[in-house]
Amino acid sequence: MSQPPEGRSSAYSSAGVNYTALDAGKRNALTQALATSRLLSARGGRAVDESRGEPAFVFESGGQTFAFVLEGLGTKSIIARLLEPQVGARAFENVAYDTVAAIVNDLCCVGALPLVVNAYFATGSSDWYADEQRQAALLAGWRRGCVDAGAVWGGGESPSLPDLVAEGDIELAGSAVGLVPQGGEPILGAQLAAGDEIVLVASSGLHANGSSLARMVAGQLPDGYETRLPSGRTFGDALLDPTVIYTPLVQSLLASEVGIHYLSHITGHGLLKLMRPRRDLSYHVTNLPEVPEVLAFLVAQAGMSAAAAYSTFNMGCGFAVYCAPGAGAEVVRRASELGLSAHVACTVEPGPRRVVLSEVEVVFDGDELDLTPQRAA
Repeated sequence: MSQPPEGRSSAYSSAGVNYTALDAGKRNALTQALATSRLLSARGGRAVDESRGEPAFVFESGGQTFAFVLEGLGTKSIIARLLEPQVGARAFENVAYDTVAAIVNDLCCVGALPLVVNAYFATGSSDWYADEQRQAALLAGWRRGCVDAGAVWGGGESPSLPDLVAEGDIELAGSAVGLVPQGGEPILGAQLAAGDEIVLVASSGLHANGSSLARMVAGQLPDGYETRLPSGRTFGDALLDPTVIYTPLVQSLLASEVGIHYLSHITGHGLLKLMRPRRDLSYHVTNLPEVPEVLAFLVAQAGMSAAAAYSTFNMGCGFAVYCAPGAGAEVVRRASELGLSAHVACTVEPGPRRVVLSEVEVVFDGDELDLTPQRAA
């Protein structure tokens, strides 16, 4: 039904991103990190090693459970620079917001709510800040993201890195600490079982993943970022739509009686991320969401198969909520109250670890996503 794994990544690899190599590097790093877990006991804490390979690291200290994450925007800030002459400084307001969203959306996957977010703004030259309107837009976007996530902006770092970062560019990244609500447990998939429902919550478009491929496609179009989509919007303007922050939904769910068994932020790897839990279960998606116009355009222009598209982009699925049987309707209701589009799209089934997208005749096997660290010798 689906292409072999090496065939799926060809479009993204041609844009300079090789997830096979990246995942191997991530596993190696996690393996070395795992070997340091015992050091937390010297500070009176405990590393929750079951969180290794999850979107955020979980640890216990002082009778409370915390989560920590570091995340980056990737190359979307290059798109903002290229589009600034057409759309103005809001390009950088939007990508700053994107970065905060990428951070807090990962953090809340383990059932933690963000407390503090720190910023990392690395420029190729300190002259980047000479444009006061652009600088103000960047800071406004970051602050707005923190407010929407309910997190304090603690501070950060703003190095100038000539040669390492291209002159005129800025690398956006950051970190966050979150707290698992009192009386709760981190959400790491231990309760996930056959029969559970999965609610897919809509994305707003590209979000923070796929920008390198989007830049490559723009470079091949006669009108580049000014190419008109069927709706009449330009390709570039649609790429800059801000990422959805899902923290308010997670907060609502954690305060409810809904049985939440797992949470997944659908970013790099696309719907492969549905099988991020390290469990021998199958995830059968029977109702895919509508694909945002900008992503449909990207897929068509890059000549990607359904398998490649759904393992690269979010394809309209920004966040996944795994819940107890029959609880999906309540998740959808709470999402709707927050202005989010969501629907029950998937059931968890017994069987081998895999994702089945029956509407587009794609199957992703378990060995196509492996972020599991190994015990170091």
